[in-house]
Amino acid sequence: MLMVGTVCSIAAASLLGLFCCPTLQQRARCTFFRVLFFMNVLCPREVKCVNLITFIFSFSASGSVKDIFVGARNGQYRLLKIVIDNEQLVVGSSRQPVGSWEKDYDSFVLPLLEDKQPCYILYRLDSQNAQGYEWIFIAWSPDHSPVRQKMLYAATRATLKKEFGGGHIKDEVFGTVQDDVSLNGYKKYLISQSSPAPLTAAEEELRQIKINEVQADVGVDTKHQTLQGVAFPIAKEAIQALEKLKNKKLNYVQLQIDMKNETIILANTLDTELKDLPKRVPKDAARYHFFLYKHTHEGDYLESIIFIYSMPGYTCSIRERMLYSSCKSPLLEIVETQLWMQIVRKIEIDNGDELTADFLYEEVHPKQHAYKQSFAKPKGPAGKRGIRRLIRGPAETETPSD
Repeated sequence: MLMVGTVCSIAAASLLGLFCCPTLQQRARCTFFRVLFFMNVLCPREVKCVNLITFIFSFSASGSVKDIFVGARNGQYRLLKIVIDNEQLVVGSSRQPVGSWEKDYDSFVLPLLEDKQPCYILYRLDSQNAQGYEWIFIAWSPDHSPVRQKMLYAATRATLKKEFGGGHIKDEVFGTVQDDVSLNGYKKYLISQSSPAPLTAAEEELRQIKINEVQADVGVDTKHQTLQGVAFPIAKEAIQALEKLKNKKLNYVQLQIDMKNETIILANTLDTELKDLPKRVPKDAARYHFFLYKHTHEGDYLESIIFIYSMPGYTCSIRERMLYSSCKSPLLEIVETQLWMQIVRKIEIDNGDELTADFLYEEVHPKQHAYKQSFAKPKGPAGKRGIRRLIRGPAETETPSD
């Protein structure tokens, strides 16, 4: 009996490999079923798994299902529940849209889920791509369903996607409990897909080292920050003012640090033109300035947001200078990454008189290619230069004398 089981296993493995060959598919399929009949007579227990594989290979979508798929791709249905019945994929239930896809989701999907029966659910979104409406492919396989049913549905998953059209499927969701395939579960799935891949402990440590390391480049305009900085909380009024500046409802926002409470608060939002900008810079205190710079460049009208950090030298206390310098980078990171404000230029000054029209224009639009004077070869001496010297070349050889 053991020998027969071994022979059956080898024959089944060989025939499975032959069955996957496209050029011999029909002949292998015929031979496969003949050997299965022989194996069922000799060792029926050993071929149950092979019978199951044969059963799976024979699945296909019925003609009525393909017709329904055509209407579904055109937006006729909101939901299709696909089940396996008599070795074919059939439509078990369907729903037409009532409201938006989010309003219809839980009321349409959750009632169709059975505790012990797997199924497929195709759910249509309101968005479209180049091929038509986009769909969510939900594979429902509860934990308490029979193992054979799980295998059947897992093996026919690719067949169903091919029959429906893979280009219409935007996301694939797999669930064993209702929370996995509910609207809240689908949104969690989208968040997990957009998040970066998890890092190992060594990769995380290397990432932190790259973030914290100080570049070794040294130049005239090079400025390095040796500390990570202090992230003071930003007052609600300051956040609202920056939002208005981003939406161009304001053209100037000035922030200051509340030394006592250690917060960044709003100083003023006076309407400021370019000629008024130097007057907004205090001569005895540090400030952060966000200015909407309106100008023209190469014939185009531009409105660019500029960040100005003013520190009037040693007229400020040491604590004030340290806090303003340490809070600058965390503040800019919040403004650029959380408020999505695009800052075209960051400037540091110690006196408001530097903020002239020419200065700002050159900072925002620096000259890319400065003219470099070529080397002037000096002229030779005037008059006759004498007889030209005759220099023997390297290939010439001396002629021996008699």
